[in-house]
Amino acid sequence: MSETNSEGITYPPIDQLMEHVDSKYRLVLFASKRARQINAYYSQLAEGLLENVGPLVETDNQEKPLSIAMREIQDGVIQTHEITAEEQAEMDRQAEMSTEDLLKSMLAETDEAADPESSSTESESSD
Repeated sequence: MSETNSEGITYPPIDQLMEHVDSKYRLVLFASKRARQINAYYSQLAEGLLENVGPLVETDNQEKPLSIAMREIQDGVIQTHEITAEEQAEMDRQAEMSTEDLLKSMLAETDEAADPESSSTESESSD
């Protein structure tokens, strides 16, 4: 891990960050998305929700989420990858589902995987 340094967005230098991404545009999107996740994490701490992952590097109390995100990128703690159309469609589908519906479908899949005979017996009895 890098040493805690709260010099703003001049640290780490852009040249070092560009070694981890293929374009400045992707760097901006990647860092801003991670900074929003860090900010949401701090907001949720008081509520006890913890739906987002907190900082993965050491931080100062007054350090801004964008600076933290850029240090995470420089340290290689987080990485970006291209999302396929299938992955995006699955993420969109899951985002539309309510948490309760998602849990129900996950439980149903787990039950079917654990006992495949009961699901085939149920389908035969309904015929």
